[in-house]
Amino acid sequence: MIYVGVTGWGDHDTLYENVPARDKLKEYGAHFPVVEVDASFYAVQPVKNVRKWVDETPDAFRFIVKAYQGMTGHQRGEIPFESKDAMFEAFKESLVPFLESGKLAMVLFQFPPWFDCTKDNVNYIRFCREQMQGIPVSLEFRHQSWYSPEFRQGTLGFMKDEDWIHSICDEPQAGEGSVPRVVEATNGDATLIRFHGRNVYGWNHTGKENWREVRYLYRYNQAELEEWIPHIRKLDQESEDLYILFNNNSGGDAADNAKQMIELLGIQYSGLAPKQLDLF
Repeated sequence: MIYVGVTGWGDHDTLYENVPARDKLKEYGAHFPVVEVDASFYAVQPVKNVRKWVDETPDAFRFIVKAYQGMTGHQRGEIPFESKDAMFEAFKESLVPFLESGKLAMVLFQFPPWFDCTKDNVNYIRFCREQMQGIPVSLEFRHQSWYSPEFRQGTLGFMKDEDWIHSICDEPQAGEGSVPRVVEATNGDATLIRFHGRNVYGWNHTGKENWREVRYLYRYNQAELEEWIPHIRKLDQESEDLYILFNNNSGGDAADNAKQMIELLGIQYSGLAPKQLDLF
């Protein structure tokens, strides 16, 4: 099955009309069958939050949960846990409602631009996989070295051997802090595609005060989405489930582009939530 959605559910204004923040996930589930949870990157979420999200979504809905920043090396300073093992245990505890409900698609480990292809980093990825044993996990790189001619086949082979889902990126080609489009599945159960936009200027200006606001400022045109259709068809044959997320929401474009993609693929979802929150 092909699942199309966006990252987060709070900022997509075209989906909501007079919907309070507390009800946005319920309404989101009337539009898309999958969402990426970004809050888990900034803090390990209380189980009560996760139970609420599970309860507010349809049975067939799926969550892609972003790994906590301390687990991927984004954390500045010391991690707020006694040890790395304790950090992973706390994160896994937060996943229990997702797992019990069958709504966890995967946990996404997105490593930072400075996480390059070295022996130490390969060993750390192995450590992460061991910690997450039994839980589906996807791997996304931001440093170009992983897909350099020297390491590309080794990277893909490593992901296959270690049972990682490949998170394939559409993003600006902006030097070593970006990765090329590598359209290869590494897991027969699932593959993930994340559309980050193609804003080269915004991608490279991370030191600017408003860089988070402009980094993903991009709207895909019809031709750019259409060029992905044969790649999506190929990946759909290589994995049982294919997840497509749009992350280009600095200007509010992600939801519209996701709906365009659904239309281009000719998908009609059943089992979505009823659109009833904006009736009054």
